Amino acid sequence: MTEPTPPSKRRSLLIGLRSSFLTGLVVVLPVGLTIYLIWTVVGWIDGWILPLIPGPWKPDVLVRQWFGQDATIPVRGVGVVVFLIFTVFVGWLGKGFIGRKFLIWAEGVVDRMPIVRSLYNGLKQIAETVFSQNESSFERACLVQYPKEHIWAIGFVSTRAKGELQAKLNATGYMDVISIFLPTTPNPTSGFLLYVPEKDVVYLDMKVEDAAKLIISAGLVYPNGKEAPGVPVRNPSAKESGQIKAGL
Repeated sequence: MTEPTPPSKRRSLLIGLRSSFLTGLVVVLPVGLTIYLIWTVVGWIDGWILPLIPGPWKPDVLVRQWFGQDATIPVRGVGVVVFLIFTVFVGWLGKGFIGRKFLIWAEGVVDRMPIVRSLYNGLKQIAETVFSQNESSFERACLVQYPKEHIWAIGFVSTRAKGELQAKLNATGYMDVISIFLPTTPNPTSGFLLYVPEKDVVYLDMKVEDAAKLIISAGLVYPNGKEAPGVPVRNPSAKESGQIKAGL
């Protein structure tokens, strides 16, 4: 007669399966979602660009010309290639003398349209901030006490206070003040602009990208994992806790 499987073995088997399933999700989900998002964005761009391509040059027409009228080969990404080529061409024109003059004239026309002017200027500011090619960027990550003393938050050093701000702060006795961008979790694109005395700022050795990961993950993803510089925080096991208590 076969003996029934002990409940402890069944439970350990279920725990093992659950652990393997969660590990598989950690591996599969990022890859799957990345592929899905890329595929979706490429299809979205194709949906906008392909209708603008002349009929004889459309991908499906060319496929039927090359492989026969019955060929139904799905072509994806042609719109992205056309969009990239067109954008590079427009950027090349915009950097030239004639292109700059045309942009100045076009922006002058837009500035005379009340609603369109506000929409265009807002979108232009966002585009210049996101795709700016100058070297004005966050150079260091830091810690500041916010929203009150003894509570620390991660921020990014922007620049030193200048102009009227620095003059007003100097009049109140604050000589070395720097601007800190304090991002929010989990969306680091929003946050607060703080002007903090440099003596109250604790600079971090981690890169700005690593600090951004730490903020987005709500403190779960540390730079370089356990090899990050600093004192590791360890949660003792129950056995170790008992030994510590016994020693006390």
